[in-house]
Amino acid sequence: MGDSTLAGQFFDAAIGLLRRVRDEEAGHIAAAGAAVAETVAAGGRLFVFGAGHSSLPAQDVVYRAGGFAVMNLLAVPGVVGVDVMPATLGSALERVDGLAGAVLDSSPAAEGDLLIILSLSGRNALPVEMALNARALGLKVIGVTSAAYAKETKSRHSSGTFLKDHCDIVLDSKIAVGDAELTHEGIEAPFAPASTVVTSALMQATMAAAAEELVHRGIEPPLLRSGNVDGGHEWNGRVMEEYADRIFYRR
Repeated sequence: MGDSTLAGQFFDAAIGLLRRVRDEEAGHIAAAGAAVAETVAAGGRLFVFGAGHSSLPAQDVVYRAGGFAVMNLLAVPGVVGVDVMPATLGSALERVDGLAGAVLDSSPAAEGDLLIILSLSGRNALPVEMALNARALGLKVIGVTSAAYAKETKSRHSSGTFLKDHCDIVLDSKIAVGDAELTHEGIEAPFAPASTVVTSALMQATMAAAAEELVHRGIEPPLLRSGNVDGGHEWNGRVMEEYADRIFYRR
């Protein structure tokens, strides 16, 4: 029997979603992991992008203990987080046409590389154009989004399409439109979003699948260790030296 408190109900909802993506997205996660591994094995570079709160799971796989040293954040000024004033500017920038193309053209991303794009709704111009432009440049694109939005909302891109329509592989987070798991008497708005929990889990599962695939190929995954354990800094220094041409966040 679940916990009747609102906190307990949120945990139950999040656990239920995690089970769904584990079971229903297993094949797509394996495919995404294989694509990441193939890019690493072929000498390509890895990039990840997310706008607004979708940037949180993106940042979670960049320069972190237990993560791939070669995963780079593709940052778009003003949309990565709530560090702009007013905070609503970030949401507005997601709807600006042409921004994605300008960012990609000035980035080191090139043919043969891989880009993971995170967007819960997948309906705004920025993630849609990011996927379109990345594929035009010859990048493989993995999209992490909620398929429900494409069924229940309208695209804000001029093409009428969503992020999922321009990806080689799509991971569906199963998050309902509105991203709020709970309602309660006396509280007018729904609350307790779970998209960050679920999307972060999808990202980490994908990287675990990539590590597994690399091991099967006889390749040591380019993993970082915690700097707070003995020998961690030395280990990371060696990894970063070996993969220096594929790491851009340290330059």
